[in-house]
Amino acid sequence: MFLNEFQVRNTNGRFARDWAPLLLRLVIGFGFMVHGWAKLSRGPDKFAALLAWIGVPFPHFMAWLTTCTELVTGFAVFVGAFVTLASIPMIIVLLVALCTVHLRYGFSSINTIGLNPVKGPLFGPPGMETDLLYIGGLILLAFGTGAGALSIDRLRKRARNRQAAEGSGAAGPEPAVPHP
Repeated sequence: MFLNEFQVRNTNGRFARDWAPLLLRLVIGFGFMVHGWAKLSRGPDKFAALLAWIGVPFPHFMAWLTTCTELVTGFAVFVGAFVTLASIPMIIVLLVALCTVHLRYGFSSINTIGLNPVKGPLFGPPGMETDLLYIGGLILLAFGTGAGALSIDRLRKRARNRQAAEGSGAAGPEPAVPHP
């Protein structure tokens, strides 16, 4: 019963097209901000040491650049502002992490390496699964669905459309003239 009512009200898929990107945007944006905040709160020097160990050039500069990229672009995606533009540096950060860290651990983001009788399962480093999921979500938001409902990009698009309509003289339909 519910599904039929939903299909009738949503025959063109507008609900999903408008609201599904919101959840994806919130998760991706929040995830990036959390990772950026973790690097910042622990001190970028610690992240720079990790970058130096894996051979990244200019590790201190790259630590700050990565941290700021994660915080700024994560917030932009979270609020739905300039999502296509913000996705580009986010995907670059993910590809670097995938190639330099996660690739060697395989696909799975959950690598069980043992079982401690007291503490439970022991987990190893994550593989590339989460990076690929983030990249897929960013590509979908940037080049597929757009930012969706409750986004700054949506508000900007509406404002542009309104300005274009006003500029072209398309103020709307002619008022009806009553017939005598």
